[in-house]
Amino acid sequence: MLALALGLLALRFLPGLPSAGMLLLMAACALALLFSRGYPLGFFLLGLAWACCSAQWALDDRLGVALDGRTLWLEGQVVGLPEAADGVLRFQLQDARSRRAELPARMRLAWYGGPPVLAGERWRLAVNLKRPHGLVNPQRFDYEAWLLAQRIGATGTIKSGERLTPASGLGSWRDALRQRLLAVPAWGRQGGVAALVLGDGSGLTAEDWRLLQHTGTVHLMVISGQHIALLSGFLYGLVALLARLGVWPQRLPWLPCACALALGGALIYGLLAGFEVPVRRACVMVALVLLWRLRFRHLGAAWPLLAALLVVLLLEPLASLQPGFWLSFSAVAVLALAFAGRLGAWGWWRGLTRAQWTTAIGLLPMMLILGLPVSSSGPLANLLAVPWVGLVVVPLALFGTLLLPVPLLGEGLLWLAGGALQLLFALLGLIAGWLPAWLPSELPWWVWSLAALGAALLLLPAGVPLRLPGLALLLPALLVPAQGPEDGQADVWVLDVGQGLSVLVRTREHSLLYDAGPRFGDFDSGERIVLPSLRALNLRRLDLLLVSHADNDHAGGAAAVAAGMPVARVISGEPARLARSLAADACESGRSWQWDGVTFRLWQWPQAASGNPRSCVLQVEAEGERLLLTGDIDAAAEQALVQSGFPLASHWLLAPHHGSRSSSSQPFIDAVGPQHVLITRSRHNAFGHPHPQVLARYRAAGVAVHDTAYAGALHLRLGKWLAPRGLRSEARFWREK
Repeated sequence: MLALALGLLALRFLPGLPSAGMLLLMAACALALLFSRGYPLGFFLLGLAWACCSAQWALDDRLGVALDGRTLWLEGQVVGLPEAADGVLRFQLQDARSRRAELPARMRLAWYGGPPVLAGERWRLAVNLKRPHGLVNPQRFDYEAWLLAQRIGATGTIKSGERLTPASGLGSWRDALRQRLLAVPAWGRQGGVAALVLGDGSGLTAEDWRLLQHTGTVHLMVISGQHIALLSGFLYGLVALLARLGVWPQRLPWLPCACALALGGALIYGLLAGFEVPVRRACVMVALVLLWRLRFRHLGAAWPLLAALLVVLLLEPLASLQPGFWLSFSAVAVLALAFAGRLGAWGWWRGLTRAQWTTAIGLLPMMLILGLPVSSSGPLANLLAVPWVGLVVVPLALFGTLLLPVPLLGEGLLWLAGGALQLLFALLGLIAGWLPAWLPSELPWWVWSLAALGAALLLLPAGVPLRLPGLALLLPALLVPAQGPEDGQADVWVLDVGQGLSVLVRTREHSLLYDAGPRFGDFDSGERIVLPSLRALNLRRLDLLLVSHADNDHAGGAAAVAAGMPVARVISGEPARLARSLAADACESGRSWQWDGVTFRLWQWPQAASGNPRSCVLQVEAEGERLLLTGDIDAAAEQALVQSGFPLASHWLLAPHHGSRSSSSQPFIDAVGPQHVLITRSRHNAFGHPHPQVLARYRAAGVAVHDTAYAGALHLRLGKWLAPRGLRSEARFWREK
């Protein structure tokens, strides 16, 4: 079983998938080894072959390259619960058909300003289709891996559409129930109630999710193994209590009935939640634990955990691509280790407190390697929130939903559930303000290994020697010193923020961020991309935030960055148009300074009359190697820059205005004489950036083009005279080159 599990898990770490011939050879070797009783290696190869085969099927179901960026009319059925936020409707379409092309089985679509869409409806839609593609940055969330794990073969933006058939099926019933829950007055917490009953988190605001993240309580507001286990445990305990009191029917053996009732409750709750992958995983774990309790208790607690891991991975090998998979099984393993083999019974309070601190320590190495926020207040917040949600909020929400047909009673219970949630969020707000979460840096493998060993030592039973030294082994991971480049050199990261710009320049002791990416609706790249990337690079403060100008694609994320870490000073080409909270100073054309042997120079066109030409231009020079960051200046501003006497010659040039046809004029390119040009933009952007004529000019001048849309975030060491490294070049079998 262990060998089979390791083979299935190995998929997550493969840089590429083996060919069909290699897969057949692997399967044949596995069968031969099994027949010759070479069980460990045979089962490992069998698990790896099945996982690779399943992953290849998912990759083969992606949108064809010829259809990438094209608009097609198609028909399909809405599955899952549509999510609406800030005027954008997002939902998944299944079994889509088009007369012009073969389409993936499942797609994720967005409709800006579209009409209401219900689960179970069939629609005819005009969709601009795209192959699965995500932004690749130092931060760890991988959107392409998430899409593949969901077996989503395409994304797209809807241009227009018409409803063909009304809603039907289970999805329609869940959507109607969601609308009913959202219509019940519940202290403004209807979205939270719907999240606990249906697993639909779209009713929670961005501020709610931020609060949950800071306090390490995100798991409480999504239907997870904890909620499934609580309901199953309640039903099991109810039958056990009735049997102990002597009121259970003697002709019915109480243990099989308790297990059957607990499993039935878990499956019904999972059905309410749409039976998505995390819920299926929780139901499998509950089923195997109940089977273990019924027939196999003598085998020990590790058996149901390993069996659940195998069942989940055999049914869906791509589950290992999701962080939730690793966290859920790690949490169960940590709790099993913490409570197994202890002598004597513990009171409920001691058991609850031990569960919280052991989980916090045990999951720390996993959080570090996954790059997830680590909540310092998590143990305290969970100590209060877990029993409150499990024993008060969830029962009230479920019973209220069940009794909705009874006038006033169901709505009254839901009103109480909303009030309980309101109290919880008020308390979490106080805790988060006191101890916010922190994003871990990317750790060397040896530091992470020490942290994992230290956590394992701390989880050993009391009285075992060497427990306290485990705390010392954790400290290097928590106190990693910032390491900048050598004197006279600069680390430059051109982040992949889509249709926008954000560039980090870091010397040995100082750091500067040039622009902070866009903000579109509820997606703030400053909060979602830039800040996590800065944290992953072990940056804890900024000496200067330079916002070239106030357009959204450059300044949209600036407020989130300034709110998320200390910023000593803000400079902008358009300070009056920025948020007041930034308190920006004006760009001082002609100003220059040095940090750790690296020279910085500013320039701005004083005659500029609008936003783009007013961009504050920055040149960075390290050991004679120069980088020119140009914002969105146009051809007129370029001409003024050429004539200004500014030392323009640079080896690296950020293409003005993302490669727009209105910029990158030939005289400007000749004056700069770059060897490399950096282009930041999103694939298939509506502006046509970069323009083919601009690319032709750069290539005719012998300039190497580096595009974040294809390379991901770009890293270069100014002063070393080396080629840049694109993060998309790191081999991942799910990542498109």
